Amino acid sequence: MANNFESNITRKLAKVFLDKFESSRVLSKNVNTQLLSGAFSPDTGDAVDFKRPTDYKSTRTAKGDISGGTAESIITGKASGVVQDYFTVELDWSEADEAIKMDQLEQLIAPAATRIVTDMEVDFAGYMMRNSALRAGAVGTPVSLWSEIAEASAVMKSAGIPSDNEWLYAVNPYTQTKLADNQRSLDGVSDLISEAHRKAIISSSFAGMKVMTATTLSTYTTSAGADRAGTLSSNPTVTYLAHKDTMKQTLPVTGFQANLAVKAGETITIAGRYRLNLSTRQPVVDETGSRVVYSAVVAEDVTLNGSGAGNIVINGPAIYEADGAYNTVDTAPVSGDVVTLLGNASTLYQPNLFWHKQAFSIGSVPIKKLYSTDTLATSEDGLQVRVSKGASIRENKQIVRFDLRPAYGTMNPFFAGHGFG
Repeated sequence: MANNFESNITRKLAKVFLDKFESSRVLSKNVNTQLLSGAFSPDTGDAVDFKRPTDYKSTRTAKGDISGGTAESIITGKASGVVQDYFTVELDWSEADEAIKMDQLEQLIAPAATRIVTDMEVDFAGYMMRNSALRAGAVGTPVSLWSEIAEASAVMKSAGIPSDNEWLYAVNPYTQTKLADNQRSLDGVSDLISEAHRKAIISSSFAGMKVMTATTLSTYTTSAGADRAGTLSSNPTVTYLAHKDTMKQTLPVTGFQANLAVKAGETITIAGRYRLNLSTRQPVVDETGSRVVYSAVVAEDVTLNGSGAGNIVINGPAIYEADGAYNTVDTAPVSGDVVTLLGNASTLYQPNLFWHKQAFSIGSVPIKKLYSTDTLATSEDGLQVRVSKGASIRENKQIVRFDLRPAYGTMNPFFAGHGFG
């Protein structure tokens, strides 16, 4: 039997909670929040799939006779939104009841909303770090100049990332002190955005990007092994068909430090294989006229065996086919290619992040009602929070709980990267 409480209590709590929840968001407000909004239902399970755009290769003929060729294949890939764990804050009802009576509801609820937002954004920032594919700067070198932030914009442009949506760059707050001398020359920030988001923005338009600070950027720590270079032990699969759904690739490697622990978020390069512009399929050339070596981000933690061998899974696959419609490298990686994990041993790294707004998506999963008084509060961009007031019969007490269950999706790892100096 449902508990009998005043029906408007959870609505009051939900209204205050949602206001504070919205005002505390930063990273989650700068990705696609519409794609996953309303996508989940009790029948969808733990994932929802979306089609990736297709691409083709044109042909050139003197007279327009294409009878000797073959029609392009239509290969449809999918991106997935994947359900995450619950984020929950629980309060004793007597505290909430007292706050209502003393008109101090905001002081009570604000920390609960901030805690859920902070934990979600830390988790989501880690997801973004692990699911990026590009790199700007030298791994481990801190950003100290605006020109180094501009390099990320150059990487995105040279990679063929469209400018149809915002490009964003998030830095460690201490980086802002390095950039402060030149900040006065940058444009102001509109007040018509949430408080935390407004305070986070350093520049709303620099080198085509919105630049902001984020305290939630994720870290990884490299293992103690000093030998961070090896080779491919066999030819990796390089077809688009094999990678179109996950955009992850397995690199079989050998010759690294014995029992090396490789961490998700590390950057790996393949010598002699060079990155292509994803729009023109032409080589990417840097300011010195040199081709840019292919690199990718490690997607999953793995410990190599006693011979320094194993499989490293990466985001942003090295694709090379004769057709060329989806190629990301100029030639196919093969057995014997030298592969290197960038950075030093036993070192903590916190990459800045840069991304196109459509690189990632975040949404929320509908949460079933409890045998209690429930209210569902939904933000303007579709994130849903459940506020419940009910009895915990084993502990003989009444509680209020706030729940959020998000879903994360990677639309295209080549639309995001790690930024260094």
